[in-house]
Amino acid sequence: MLDIKLIRENPELVRENMRKKFQDKKLPLVDEVIALDLENRNTMQEAETLRAERNRISKTIGNLMAQGKKEEAEEMKRQVADQADDLKKLQERETILEEKIREIMMTIPNIIDDSVPIGKDDSENVELERFGEPVVPEFDVPYHAEIMESFDGIDLESARKVAGNGFYYLMGDIARLHSAVISYARDFMIDRGFTYCIPPYMIRSSVVTGVMSFAEMDAMMYKIEGEDLYLIGTSEHSMIGKFIDTILDEQTLPQKFTSYSPCFRKEKGAHGLEERGVYRIHQFEKQEMIVVCKPEESPIWFEKLWKNTVDLFKTLDIPVRTIECCSGDLADLKVKSIDVEAWSPRQKKYFEVGSCSNLGDAQARRLKIRVNGGADGRYFAHTLNNTVVAPPRMLIAFLENNLNADGSVSIPEALRPYMGGKTKLGK
Repeated sequence: MLDIKLIRENPELVRENMRKKFQDKKLPLVDEVIALDLENRNTMQEAETLRAERNRISKTIGNLMAQGKKEEAEEMKRQVADQADDLKKLQERETILEEKIREIMMTIPNIIDDSVPIGKDDSENVELERFGEPVVPEFDVPYHAEIMESFDGIDLESARKVAGNGFYYLMGDIARLHSAVISYARDFMIDRGFTYCIPPYMIRSSVVTGVMSFAEMDAMMYKIEGEDLYLIGTSEHSMIGKFIDTILDEQTLPQKFTSYSPCFRKEKGAHGLEERGVYRIHQFEKQEMIVVCKPEESPIWFEKLWKNTVDLFKTLDIPVRTIECCSGDLADLKVKSIDVEAWSPRQKKYFEVGSCSNLGDAQARRLKIRVNGGADGRYFAHTLNNTVVAPPRMLIAFLENNLNADGSVSIPEALRPYMGGKTKLGK
């Protein structure tokens, strides 16, 4: 959410940002919120003037009563009563105006970074860099669910009977591999100075609307019927929510967490061949990283965060590349975002396995996450998040890139301690 002062003083900047994000339909909102803000400030000023007048009259009433002028005092009391009614109406109007302003402000997109490429959708995202050599083996690489089935490691049919499409049973070595990847990612981030955390898996609506846009909320979140609770789509939601309505000491920044959680998502997107199996699912587990920092430090942390994911995948012998999200592909709260994509030998192309985002002060503004800067006063923190690993989707890349011609799967050295010392999975 932007600062209303920015919209008031530089409306063309806000409009131009909307154009860059191809959200021209939102352009009228700028004039609308400026008009509502002016009316609200005038209403507040009128109410303040009325309060001052009431205080003045109240003092006069006391003097009149002391002088025995009861009739004049009673007349002034009637004036105070009338003003009380007027003040109540003004306060009610303030509440209505503030709610309207907030509703509009929640839909106006954040100002994107100047470095973000301009494009309408993800087809215009820009490749930045590749890490590792993408290899296509001489043998055919089976579909990922078939690789898992060859180890008796997945049961989709039973999961469909129990929960429907988009769910799975992982078993045996595949289930163990899944847990090993999560544990390794946890320790990898702890070694990089991040504090490990297991957060709540449900959050209130006040946190949901603080961490994401209404469009994202509708597309992703599952609501608990009859309660003000939502299942989280990623641990970032509850981790940022941890700081709701707080004032942080500047000396405690940056705050760095790596958090584990199951994730629950509606996943309304495509469901073609490559999205089946365990690629696009309603339930999965993830190791995440989040940072709360000073505004001037968020670009530095943005670079550090996505590099953490690249470094981890390199230790698992999985080639990856980084993709800069264009303006039209950025969610409304994001300032800048980079996706990490892993190589798929089967598809002979890369696919997304993680996303790193700098949200500026958008989440902090919505959730009132402030920093006490001492002589510099208070300001809103910046928040960032990034995927460490998100199996079982990440397992697709792992199995395909470490598959051998005989159907076995090699275990990279970094992961062997988490797999009981195994060097490979055999059928």
